[in-house]
Amino acid sequence: MKKSNKKNSSQVYDVVYGSHAVIEMLKAKRRKLISIYTIKPLPKIWDKVKKHFPKRVANIQYVSKDALTRMAGSEEHNGIVALVSPFIFSKTIFDSKKKPFILLLDGIQDVRNLGAILRTAYCVGVDGVVICKKGGASISPAVFKTSAGLAEYLNIYQAPSINSAIFQLKQAGYNFYMSVLNNGKNALEVEYKSPICLVIGNEAVGISKEIAKKGELITLPQVRKDISYNASVATGILIFVAFHKSNLK
Repeated sequence: MKKSNKKNSSQVYDVVYGSHAVIEMLKAKRRKLISIYTIKPLPKIWDKVKKHFPKRVANIQYVSKDALTRMAGSEEHNGIVALVSPFIFSKTIFDSKKKPFILLLDGIQDVRNLGAILRTAYCVGVDGVVICKKGGASISPAVFKTSAGLAEYLNIYQAPSINSAIFQLKQAGYNFYMSVLNNGKNALEVEYKSPICLVIGNEAVGISKEIAKKGELITLPQVRKDISYNASVATGILIFVAFHKSNLK
């Protein structure tokens, strides 16, 4: 979202909507709160949000529900939308000694999948997440909403492409575990060696053949071979398995 000043230059701000996402954004204290938009009468969740306001309360604007829906791009705003400074990505690729368990997302396009994956990554204890500008969903308001605001606490690095990410992470010393639908070793029987980079592919086509060659192929066992887990569900299971079977727990 852009807000122009009188000099015709522009400053980019992020929109965060929904009570949980706004509360976690305020609790994380990583971003500057510019203003809060809400309705009258105030939503029931207002008091829980208000107690996390900074000492200097942001500008509070009272608008209609329709206006909030337009700002959020969704009706799931719970009567609260925040205008905040942009999300701060990690400036450099992760250090494998300091962050021994990371997640690399190769072309996840559905914002709800991405949000759910980030939520699980935070809950399990993933040290960092790498997303790619090319071919994948961006960190959008819908992503923060679906992550219940927990994406605010994650270290996220945005690589130009999957090839660039693989190169940088290989240089950093990570061991790659490539999630594939078929022909991989049973993920429950793999010996995960730290530092771990778990790679998750696109919802439709998975990990590209060239990228899959860069690490050990792992597959989640399932009864039917003609269908697959939802991307976020599969990722959640794999994160949990890899973390608890490694020496990191």
